[in-house]
Amino acid sequence: MLIQYGQALGDYLYDVFVAKFDFWLAFGLVAQLLFTARFVVQWISSERAGKSVVPMAFWFFSMGGGLMTLVYGIAKREPVIILGQSMATVIYIRNIMLIIKNHSKGSESLPN
Repeated sequence: MLIQYGQALGDYLYDVFVAKFDFWLAFGLVAQLLFTARFVVQWISSERAGKSVVPMAFWFFSMGGGLMTLVYGIAKREPVIILGQSMATVIYIRNIMLIIKNHSKGSESLPN
């Protein structure tokens, strides 16, 4: 029975990641990698500072990964992705605007 489940899992993974591999799957995977990179950047920055920080790069990775995921959702006609990433991208852009606005008021230099 365990061998049957293993075979079924192998068949599923082959179908999802190999048989259906095309440009949009590659695009979506790159988008997800960018999106994941933001957490790596945030984690490294926090470890270096010894406290939780959100660097400017976090918002740029969020915006880039979010926009790419939105394009992927539009191309694949995925309403959940379209709605989620549309709203999230507005938040990412607004955070970048606030950081730049506060920087231009004479604050310290932009965060890393």
